[in-house]
Amino acid sequence: MIKSGWHVFRQLYRAVCLGLFLGIFQTPGMGQVLNDSIPVLLKIDVEENLGDHIPLDLSFFNTRNKPVQLKDYFTEGVPALVVMAYSDCPMLCSLVLDGLYDGVSQMDRFPGEGYRILTVSIDPEETPGMAKRKQDLYLERFTEKISPESWDFLVGNEPQIKTLADALGFKYYYDEDLKQFAHPAVLFVLTGEGVISRYFFGLEFPSRDLKFALIDASQGKIGSTIEKLILYCFHYDPDARGYVLFAANLMKLGGAVTLAILIIMLATYWMYERKKKNIQ
Repeated sequence: MIKSGWHVFRQLYRAVCLGLFLGIFQTPGMGQVLNDSIPVLLKIDVEENLGDHIPLDLSFFNTRNKPVQLKDYFTEGVPALVVMAYSDCPMLCSLVLDGLYDGVSQMDRFPGEGYRILTVSIDPEETPGMAKRKQDLYLERFTEKISPESWDFLVGNEPQIKTLADALGFKYYYDEDLKQFAHPAVLFVLTGEGVISRYFFGLEFPSRDLKFALIDASQGKIGSTIEKLILYCFHYDPDARGYVLFAANLMKLGGAVTLAILIIMLATYWMYERKKKNIQ
């Protein structure tokens, strides 16, 4: 009961924070904050580049202050969940990262077990030390030890950050008045070859959707036979921004199961009758 109440509280907290974030950009006399006529909001967007490769030769620094390239985090068959955020973000980045943690923590595989998570800072002034403090907050929450490489936080210079953001279709900008970055809330799913496989929008990422997206991105190399069977009954709906039940496949699977049961029943009956005759 306490756990359920805490979950409701977190949901309300996220909704209020998102509303406050959007409210920051609402000008007097303007009705809906998500009105396309508001110029500042036109700078915040996501252009879906599904199927495109991101440049894996981009250079950054990890939380151990070691120079790395994106290709160090991409291995064939091992997908990655990517978030563009920054440590000093007053609310939205933490909410996205909290939602991601909630989703992966409810999966039966933690980061490093068939997939990786990568958080790349959009703030060129962020240092490896700042990124490490943020990284530690999340790695310490897991019930098992997670290596820094499994959920790494990268910092870099503006050209490298901008190039990656453009490849992902992530549009953001720095508000000089507020002294903070304005950006969308989005999670990117990439294949082990650095191909953009899926976009998830918002502050919540259900573990089932994440699991299915990782199975898709890894071409079936993640997930048990049962999980792949369940995935057969679901498909990704771009409008719903998630995986929904696919009636046609469900009917096919139901028919196959019914046929299998019928064959087993007939085989059992046939063996019983044969055994009965042999006894006589």
